[in-house]
Amino acid sequence: MCSEPSGNYTCVTLVTLDDIRAALPRIRPIIRRTPVLEVDDLYLKCENLQVTGAFKIRGAANMLALMPIADRAAGVITYSSGNHGQAMTCAAAYHRTRAVVVMPETAPAIKVEAVKRMGGEVIFAGTTSADRKARAEAEAAARGLTMVPPFDHPWIIAGAGTTGLEILEQCPQVTTVFVAMGGGGQISGVSAAIKQMRSGVRIVGVEPDGAARMAASLAEGRPVALPRTVSIADGLLTLRPGNITFEHVQAYVDEVVTVTDDEIVTAMRWLFREAHLVAEPSGAATVAAALRAGGPGRGALAIVSGGNVDAVQYARYLQRH
Repeated sequence: MCSEPSGNYTCVTLVTLDDIRAALPRIRPIIRRTPVLEVDDLYLKCENLQVTGAFKIRGAANMLALMPIADRAAGVITYSSGNHGQAMTCAAAYHRTRAVVVMPETAPAIKVEAVKRMGGEVIFAGTTSADRKARAEAEAAARGLTMVPPFDHPWIIAGAGTTGLEILEQCPQVTTVFVAMGGGGQISGVSAAIKQMRSGVRIVGVEPDGAARMAASLAEGRPVALPRTVSIADGLLTLRPGNITFEHVQAYVDEVVTVTDDEIVTAMRWLFREAHLVAEPSGAATVAAALRAGGPGRGALAIVSGGNVDAVQYARYLQRH
C-alpha cells in the first residue's frame, strides 16, 4: 500500500508475519516475555518491565542478531532520546561489541546513565532527532561503525512485532490495542503481527498533541516533518515518521489519536495507584487514550511501552494536579 513517491519518499515492502515469528526465538535469550495485567477492565501489556525498561530491546536485539558478523564486530552506533540507545547498548553487550549512542542535550539523566552503565559511549548533539541523526551518521562514517536506526528498518520493526504475537497469546479476547507512536517502529511491528493474524482487532495509534507527526503525515498522504515537537513524553518527540513505518501505519492502523500532557500525567498517576506500575510519560500515553471518555470498554489493551523515568521528576508528576 504505497502513496505516490515524493521527494525522497518511495514505496516500501511491508514486514511479513513470518519475519516477526522468526524474530521471536532469535531475541528470546535477551528479552523478557512481559506480563499482561487486567486493571479496571483495561488490559496492560507491561513493556515497562522489559529488561531495559522499554520495548526497544526487541528491535535492537533482532537487528544485531541478523547483522553480518563483520559489521557487528566493527561496533554499532545509533541516535536516540534514550530507550533505543539503552536497548542497542544492551544487545551490543550481549554480542560483546562496542556501542555508541548519540543523545539529545536534553536527554533524561536516568537514560544517559543507563547507557553508560551498560558500557556504551554517549555523545550529545542538539535537541532534535535530526540533530542526533546527522551526528550519528558523521560518527559512523568517521569511525567505521555500523548504524542501528531507532525505528525505520524492517529488522527493527520485526523485532517490535513480537510484542503483538505475545499479546494475542496472552490475551486472546483482545478487541482493541492502543500503541504509542514516536517514529513508528513499535506500532508498525505490533499492527503487522496482529492484523495478519486477527484482522478484526482494532489498532489505535497514540501521539502527544504537541508531536502529532504521524497524523500530519497521514493527512498529507506521505511522511512529513514537523517544525518542532513539544511534550513531556520525551520518547515520542521524533519530528518525522519513517518511510517504512509510515507505510505500515497506512496499511494496518485503524485510527490515530492525540493526548495532552495533562492526560498523560493523569494516566501515570492511574497506573501508579491502580496497577502499581511505574511508567514514563511516553509509556503512559496509551493509557491516557484508553481512559478518555470514561474508559475503553471490555477487550481493550494498552501497551505500557516504557518505565525509564527520573525518580524526582516522577514524584513531581504524581503530585501534580
